[in-house]
Amino acid sequence: MSPPNQEDRTESPRAREWLSKLAILVSGLLLFETITGLWIWLLPFTVTNQFQVLVHTAGGLVFLVPFLVYQVSHWLKYRTRAWSHYMLTGYVAFVVILANAISGVVLTWQALFGIRIGYTWDMVHIVTTVAILAFMIPHVVFLLLRDAKSRSVESQGVRSAQKRWVGGVLITTVVGYVVVAGLVLTHDPVEWVNEFPSDYHYEGAETPFRPSLATTVTGGAYDDRSLTGSEGCGTSNCHEQIYDEWAVSAHRWSSMDPAFQVIQEVMAKQNGPESTRYCGGCHDPASLFSGTKNVFTENLSSIRGYNEGVSCLVCHSIRETDLQGNANYVIDQPERYIYEYGSEVGSSGKLISDFLIRAYPRQHVDTYSKRLFKTPEYCAACHKQFIDQEVNKVGWVQLQNQYDNWRKSKWNPEDDPERVVECRECHMPLQDSRDPASGDDLDSYRTASDSKHRDHRFIGSNSMIPALLELDGWEEHARLTEAWLQGRRPVPEIAYKWAEGPAVGIEIQCPEEVQAGADVDFRVLISSNKVGHDFPTGPLDIIQSWVRVEVTDDKGQVVYSSGTVGEDNFIAPGSFLFKAEPVDRYGNLIDRHNLWEMVGVRYRRAVFPGFSDVANYTFNCPAEMVAAPAGGAPEEGSALVTKDVSMTPPAGTGTLTVKASLDYRKVDQYLLNFIFGEDTELTAPVIRMAEDEATIRVKGI
Repeated sequence: MSPPNQEDRTESPRAREWLSKLAILVSGLLLFETITGLWIWLLPFTVTNQFQVLVHTAGGLVFLVPFLVYQVSHWLKYRTRAWSHYMLTGYVAFVVILANAISGVVLTWQALFGIRIGYTWDMVHIVTTVAILAFMIPHVVFLLLRDAKSRSVESQGVRSAQKRWVGGVLITTVVGYVVVAGLVLTHDPVEWVNEFPSDYHYEGAETPFRPSLATTVTGGAYDDRSLTGSEGCGTSNCHEQIYDEWAVSAHRWSSMDPAFQVIQEVMAKQNGPESTRYCGGCHDPASLFSGTKNVFTENLSSIRGYNEGVSCLVCHSIRETDLQGNANYVIDQPERYIYEYGSEVGSSGKLISDFLIRAYPRQHVDTYSKRLFKTPEYCAACHKQFIDQEVNKVGWVQLQNQYDNWRKSKWNPEDDPERVVECRECHMPLQDSRDPASGDDLDSYRTASDSKHRDHRFIGSNSMIPALLELDGWEEHARLTEAWLQGRRPVPEIAYKWAEGPAVGIEIQCPEEVQAGADVDFRVLISSNKVGHDFPTGPLDIIQSWVRVEVTDDKGQVVYSSGTVGEDNFIAPGSFLFKAEPVDRYGNLIDRHNLWEMVGVRYRRAVFPGFSDVANYTFNCPAEMVAAPAGGAPEEGSALVTKDVSMTPPAGTGTLTVKASLDYRKVDQYLLNFIFGEDTELTAPVIRMAEDEATIRVKGI
């Protein structure tokens, strides 16, 4: 009898099972999904890996239905077989593949419609991928070995079918990678123009960004598009809350600030456009690094730099800082996801990039989340400033220095780290959050699941510019700024570290009783209670805080005043004023924020954290204030008569009411008049930070 031909051999049930198109499709997709999954997990972030994520996701969704159909069919055929290691590995492999598929569907849903993937689901997906290798490979190998050892006619047919199965599986996997390769090859990425303009001038400078100390990792230019696009962070269904906070903050409008723009223009006309790079590292970094602050450039701020100031990507792309200040930091150009630059690719590309960021977040998190960002030293890069010979042509002069103020203050006790209060704890208090960045077990007072994020308004003391620019949400920003200066904005996580009440409090200290016609001496005590650095701080040549005092008699007439603001919006001469008066080499006052000419200070007054200052006052108590008839009570209608008999003072006496307040405004009127013209009606809002009141009895002569 002649042996059966090849066709007959492959007609056995087991051979037909290996040759099933459904089996080949399911096995091929499983192999492709396993390889791409391991590739995505183990290898670095690349364009190829990103396209693998997309094809892996699509392949996984395609895989699910055929897999279930095949598994039901497969189980029905073999469920009655005797229990064996083939059955054991097969059942376990089915369970882990199903768990892997379910976790993949959940992750896909979260990446498409959520704010972030669940890390538990992600771990399930990874673990089950490894488990697939651990059980699926033995399951298949055991079957192949069984038939390889058998000499039966049926086994010969099965082996032939198995070879064709292997070929089909490999072809399916290769097709998957052909799709990946096609997507990679046809992808047209945004090309950053990392070049300075052809006329960019920096002859003799140590770096192309001098006199700014900021620089890039490469030492060369960065396309401003690569450091901007903050709006994308707020339209990705991820960081809307943080974006809305930043969008009205001082970091956002640091370049569009009208005062900055005018002062920059004056500096450029006087010292050349290159000199404005000194300001650019802190106020306009995207323009600085793209080479916009250059000779023959009419507008010294790029459109993107102007609109975003210190953008999300600028802050989160800084890699090193130095305590020298003056924007002494190193910035890296972040590697963006495919289609992330939304204006280039439209809504579909934005959908893809947002999906990739959530589905494949490792690069995003590693790039933009650094321990450095949680340190005061990070803030010091810009919140510490000096002028040196390169700028003023004379020598080194210290300007604002919030960092060293804080470092040397009571808020940074070296022997009691539990009592330390750092920059972010005050200026970035925790907010209830649905943001994917919520939770942080490496931050103070935080846990990984606290549903909080740090406030990106960076509330300080400027409520004027957001209102002037009419930025969305400026009203809330102004309200919070006023509450912050008045000490009314609670910070629960550090409430036990500082006193309740105003950030800077005042107290009137005066005699209880004086003689009519005599000189009255009193004083106002100003105490820095909750400020982490000098008060006031920042550019003290334009910031003003002063004590306003008003003494009135029983008729409400003003007996004495100081610190009043006139109709021209100037503070009355002789007022007790916190500010600085810098001068140039000729002794002229620096009054247009022309700090590039500064060589010293002729007057400076500020309060160190935890310390106090005193404003002393003297006035003459009017002799005619007490006019009661001898031996009798005041006549009806006298200023001393009140409806409340218990409050009526004795005959021959009166009262003086002393009111004092600590007022603050961000920009003095002289500078505003310089910027907007002498006819401007614009003035900085005055915020009353604290107030006190006292009564002095006046005895007759």
